[in-house]
Amino acid sequence: MMDLKLWLSILMVCEMVESMDPGQKWLISVPPIISVLESTCVVIPCMYDYPKRGHLWEKRPAYWRRGDEIVASNDPKFKVVQEYNGRSAITGTIERSICTWQLDDVRETDSGPFYFTIEIPKFTKFVFSKDTVALNVFRVPEPPVMTIEVSNKVTATCTVTHVCPTSPPKFSWSHPGMTETSTKLGNGWLTTSTLTFTPEEADFNKPLNCKVNFNDKKTTEGSMLLVKKST
Repeated sequence: MMDLKLWLSILMVCEMVESMDPGQKWLISVPPIISVLESTCVVIPCMYDYPKRGHLWEKRPAYWRRGDEIVASNDPKFKVVQEYNGRSAITGTIERSICTWQLDDVRETDSGPFYFTIEIPKFTKFVFSKDTVALNVFRVPEPPVMTIEVSNKVTATCTVTHVCPTSPPKFSWSHPGMTETSTKLGNGWLTTSTLTFTPEEADFNKPLNCKVNFNDKKTTEGSMLLVKKST
């Protein structure tokens, strides 16, 4: 899994908000909007800071909410609203200031906005009401970005962007060969499949196809013509 702290440092700008205790300052860092493919999962990165770290050495109840509804909790026994039961969980360690939330099997109705709350002694329940997250849910995946290099061997790449590193996309190629999959940080996660093979004369002037499967529910495909390098 990619480092969520790194993603947060690149993609987010912390906003200062005031707690219900006068004179105290709180920080929370969340992306304001995330685009996610319907029926796949999304990891919503979240980090926060508080005036006195000593207050959270013990585990505290924490929730993600949509309006008055609780859609995720750090307590696995807590019953969230039925719509999110079984597909939503806080995966971050609250005691370490990580409030990351994962939502599976995303639906069109999961647009939000959502916000994070935590119960802390002395400060009662603090609501980060100014820092909400909305989901832009789309139905059709974008085609992958492909490249091809031809020499004595063919090296082709097929890249897609997604927002759920715990369930990365699966790749399949129309031509056999050695394949390798890698992931790096971008606007979300960029996962690339690289295919390498030694071409035969019959392979040229034919399309090379890459098919991408998201969560076994959505697919997309890209194609490039394999052209023989001129000598």
